[in-house]
Amino acid sequence: MVQRARARGFVDNNEIPLMLSLETATRAGSVAISRGQSILVSAAGDPEISHSNDLLRLIRTALEDAKVSLREIEVFAASVGPGSFTGLRIGLATLKSFAATLERPCVGVPTLEAIVYSTGLTGNTLAMLPAGRGEVFAQLFYVDGEGNVEALDGPTHLAPNKLLDQLASMPSILIMAGEGAQQHAELIRERALAEGIEYIENLKVENMKAKLDAVAQGKRMWLLTRSSGVLAESVAISALKRYRAGQACRPDTLRAIYVRPSDAELKEI
Repeated sequence: MVQRARARGFVDNNEIPLMLSLETATRAGSVAISRGQSILVSAAGDPEISHSNDLLRLIRTALEDAKVSLREIEVFAASVGPGSFTGLRIGLATLKSFAATLERPCVGVPTLEAIVYSTGLTGNTLAMLPAGRGEVFAQLFYVDGEGNVEALDGPTHLAPNKLLDQLASMPSILIMAGEGAQQHAELIRERALAEGIEYIENLKVENMKAKLDAVAQGKRMWLLTRSSGVLAESVAISALKRYRAGQACRPDTLRAIYVRPSDAELKEI
């Protein structure tokens, strides 16, 4: 029988919880079921279908494939933004309803942090997501040799050109990841060339690692990398660390990180 997780966040650091993780900040979204550090099942959604029409199907299929029931889930995790306002609201409402009904703890993971985990690389990493109106959500992190992720600033939203203005003066190597980076790859490449910064795009992770190891200290380089795997898997990895650090919360206290007002809210101002 699966042991029920304690809802108030007091956990044993060696506990191996069965976790359901949702990522609905991006257009496609994704779901993962994990036990401890092992991903049992993961699946990405269809970017052409609304989360309101596809999320429950994804969850149901994942549970069936993992051969577990919703009642067996001990911890519920979700990306909390920034990202799609509608997607975040759908994902968090779904997650909170499950957790509240079953009296389970929740863990919120910043979407940009999950993107950094998904690269599998170490060093200074900029995570970027489309923010609408031609802008991007962006945040800079540092990943150490043990895979620990540290935020170096807060999440922001701005025009890509303004972001690149800030990055152009940064020394050494910068890894860029996320849908926002891919969306503006040509702009990033052109700016790197104009600034005399070596630019490398979408190498396989193992080749990226080899390139990073071979670079002399102080050399300026921008490396654009695709996220590896399904983003909900990275949500699960971060959520497990947060859960074991006592950062679980009650479902009614889980909040989204929107960074900026929605377009509907801006129209009311």
